Amino acid sequence: MLARQLYSALASSEAPLQLRPMSNIWVNWIRRLQSIAQNGRNYCKNEFDLQRYQQVENIAAEIAAKYSNAELQTISAMFKQESGPATPKIDVRAAVISENKILLVKERGDGWTLPGGWVDPGETPSEAAVRETKEESGYDVDAVRLMAIYDRDRQGHPPCPFHVYKVIFLCTLVGGAAKTSLETEAARFFGEEQLPVLSESRVLSGQVKRAFVFARNPGLPADFD
Repeated sequence: MLARQLYSALASSEAPLQLRPMSNIWVNWIRRLQSIAQNGRNYCKNEFDLQRYQQVENIAAEIAAKYSNAELQTISAMFKQESGPATPKIDVRAAVISENKILLVKERGDGWTLPGGWVDPGETPSEAAVRETKEESGYDVDAVRLMAIYDRDRQGHPPCPFHVYKVIFLCTLVGGAAKTSLETEAARFFGEEQLPVLSESRVLSGQVKRAFVFARNPGLPADFD
């Protein structure tokens, strides 16, 4: 829950965390420094070395704050709540198609996206996609097919401080009704050629249109990377 709350404050809220245009090498350096610090805090027991790892993490946070729209204190808190071995994060999305239209939710202060978010501990990726859809849109859905596992870095999204895998499920609508949430201000179905302005930190138009392709072609294997 804490991770999702922090992410909501940083990457899916009124002020999404966006790294300003910068070389990919700088993005990689921020991640590597943060990962080294996190792994050091996880495995190291020496007090002096722990202080050094904290200094490394502080440097990563300072660089990220310099090249983003977030305050240093906010980024430092985001880094500090990371524990255990540093690994990629899993962001799930639900592609819900009904009557040749796809369900999108409008993030508060941002664009439209497929409903979704971080996977919580103790749930499967498909369960997370179903839960997030209900929370963000009000609709009940069933996840019926894995559509894609994307490496976010390779898809053309804006830079992000963490390495993220995006898992998208093709879903069927089973009930519910449109409603807003703390994170979303609207939920609506759109035709393939009438897509609104998207929140590109969360989803790209090519990914949304790819969902229509999968809906028309049940035998397609899942996309990956």
